[in-house]
Amino acid sequence: MIMKRTVLFFSATGNSLWVARQLAGEEGETLSIPQLIRQGRYEIEADEIGLVYPIYGHMPAHLIRMFLNKVTLKADYKFAVLTFGCRKCNAVEILDGITGQAGWHFDYINTVMMVDNWLPHFDADEQKKMDKHIPEQMEPIINDINAHRHYFQPTTDLERQQHQGFLDFSGLDPEVGFLKESADLFTVTDACIHCGICTKVCPRGNYSIVNDRAVPQGECEMCLACIHNCPQKAIRFRTDLHEPLTAEFPEGEANPNARYRNPNVKVTDIIKANTTL
Repeated sequence: MIMKRTVLFFSATGNSLWVARQLAGEEGETLSIPQLIRQGRYEIEADEIGLVYPIYGHMPAHLIRMFLNKVTLKADYKFAVLTFGCRKCNAVEILDGITGQAGWHFDYINTVMMVDNWLPHFDADEQKKMDKHIPEQMEPIINDINAHRHYFQPTTDLERQQHQGFLDFSGLDPEVGFLKESADLFTVTDACIHCGICTKVCPRGNYSIVNDRAVPQGECEMCLACIHNCPQKAIRFRTDLHEPLTAEFPEGEANPNARYRNPNVKVTDIIKANTTL
């Protein structure tokens, strides 16, 4: 008898969606967390249930945190794989702490290093040139999950200290994470052709087309789906702020011409996963 495996995911540029597909395999299914939230579907049942999401400042996006506080996962085996680009720090412990407060735990949590697409600090073009040995990272994780291994990737004292230093430096609330007002962060240039892709890839539906120009408004997860998937590169971090919102949000981008989407994922896949329309 083939066991049913369901993998829940959140993805803005395709990295976590690609990982979710690898974990689901040919017989499993992938479910978009933004779509589950919209459907009000907070009870998932399968033989095996997985979770994949990108970490932002070593933390889950706010919508992931809220989802984990509400969801009931009915499965004999539950696993999570978190994607990151530079440092994972204590992301595994943070996730376990969130689910523990909700009264449940995963059996397995691991991480995968991928292309870092945090544009204020990293040049995505340079990131794409790096070989982070992603298939080599994935193989033992898939083997572990297939064998129902019980395991949490270890966290060092240094990683805990690095995360606390990040919180002190950034001023972010660890119970909220990267939740900002999109209008405070992004601007839309004259390159906008009002194609509407930004209105479809944003998991919060923050964009609308007004007078043939995309306009951001609403609470933002800082997933950067809008800025990375805009075909005209018309959405950019604001550079006209009197002062940065926090130390973690410097004005502008490391390379304003660099954008990223996982090469195995299409923009239509991101739209299908995140659209509110």
